[in-house]
Amino acid sequence: MNLPEKPFQYKMLIDGNWIESESKERYERKSPAHDVPVGEYPAATVEDVNNAVATAHRKFIEGQWPKMKGADRAKIIGRVGDLIRKNKEELGYIECLESGKPITQAIDEMVWAAGIWDYAATLPYHTYGDSYNTLGENMLAMTIREPLGVVGMITPWNFPLLIISQKLPFALAVGCTTVTKPAEITSGTTIKLHELLLQAGVPAGVANVVTGSGGVIGNCLSQHPDISMISFTGSTEVGKKVLQNAKSNVKKVELELGGKNPQLVFADCDFDAAVDAVVFGVFFNQGECCNSGSRLLIQDEIADEFVQAVIKKSKTVPIGDPLDPKTKVGAIVSESQFNTIMNYVKAGEKEGAELRLGGKQMITKTGRYIEPTIFDKVSPEMSIANDEIFGPVLSVLRFKTKEEAINIANDSIYGLSASVWTKDIDTAITLSRKLEAGTVWINTFMDGFPELCFGGYKESGLGRELGHFAVEEFTELKTILMHTGPRDYWWKQPEK
Repeated sequence: MNLPEKPFQYKMLIDGNWIESESKERYERKSPAHDVPVGEYPAATVEDVNNAVATAHRKFIEGQWPKMKGADRAKIIGRVGDLIRKNKEELGYIECLESGKPITQAIDEMVWAAGIWDYAATLPYHTYGDSYNTLGENMLAMTIREPLGVVGMITPWNFPLLIISQKLPFALAVGCTTVTKPAEITSGTTIKLHELLLQAGVPAGVANVVTGSGGVIGNCLSQHPDISMISFTGSTEVGKKVLQNAKSNVKKVELELGGKNPQLVFADCDFDAAVDAVVFGVFFNQGECCNSGSRLLIQDEIADEFVQAVIKKSKTVPIGDPLDPKTKVGAIVSESQFNTIMNYVKAGEKEGAELRLGGKQMITKTGRYIEPTIFDKVSPEMSIANDEIFGPVLSVLRFKTKEEAINIANDSIYGLSASVWTKDIDTAITLSRKLEAGTVWINTFMDGFPELCFGGYKESGLGRELGHFAVEEFTELKTILMHTGPRDYWWKQPEK
């Protein structure tokens, strides 16, 4: 694939209309791999956000989407999945250009996202409550689920289409209306997705998208009185600000935040499979992944041999132009993120960790690339063992016993995911129950299915995405209690 001759031109979607911002200002996104402009967007103002929210609120109160039969919403949501698959090459191309991720991976993500829409299309058939027929002869009750209202969605730059697809179809499935703010630097596929929503039959104004500064738009959405819920994916630091802002009207908040995810490898593991998973886990998407397996916890008796095997395999991973189908590791998304990663590399060396591989910028004509980097003999108190680096940097910590492994793994503010590598079923089950993580993989890493919920413990987030549990995030429960027959009076005036 070649670079575009000129940057793609995008507009915002409000009430079914493709519009510029009220200020008429626009901003440019350059490819992090090629340093050429690939997209231009409207810079939304607070007034634009207010207009989008007002539209979504009106469509929720007066429109047909929340009142529509579940079966009819299901058909529309299912069509979106089909359209994503039909347009996977274009969507993958845009995402590759804006994020720096490999083109083959980007197209695969489009297919994965389409599968999430397929699954979400089943949920309108299964959004229901309970009935209670055991409350007494004259009492009958039921609980019903109702859509929350307007949901504000704020998504990050690392998996733009995939992450909005973990939120938007579930909110639409239960009858909510939405305003989405994609990451400022990777907004293209989210805008294209909203084009597909209209093609599929989502009514105008039900799903709206605004582009621009997170400081302006994100703060406005999270404080807005007509937003009933914020669904945010991003850093823990910003997530805390969203939570603070949400107190303005006590809106519901769902947060998917950071991670410092351990892979616990025991001496009896499938050696080659575990090596491959460790390399994949830390270097996939350039390490710019909340689920990144950035901590390797390795049992002492195989540590030297295992680390050497990881280093050997890491040296063979193809790094380079993300438009090359052979590339496995692409460009770092921005200069700011590049500097953050390199500062952690310097910190690791200063703190006394042993740099076994990489740690340098690759010399290229354009873009920012970092060599796969591995630190061995890392101790738990080091910053590279605790902080989410969000780059291709692996920290290796060693342990002797299961108890020590659990203590090291859980000694973190994060609790998003973890994996356990062992052939011993007792070890696998024991650790999976004791690890403080929202997802625990056994003898695999970063596999997922739309049926399975996703989210974190501790400072990795609040609530869950995916699976039928997502229905709970976007609905309110209402109790309806009915009395039949004569009622016993609280006060009945005595007869004269």
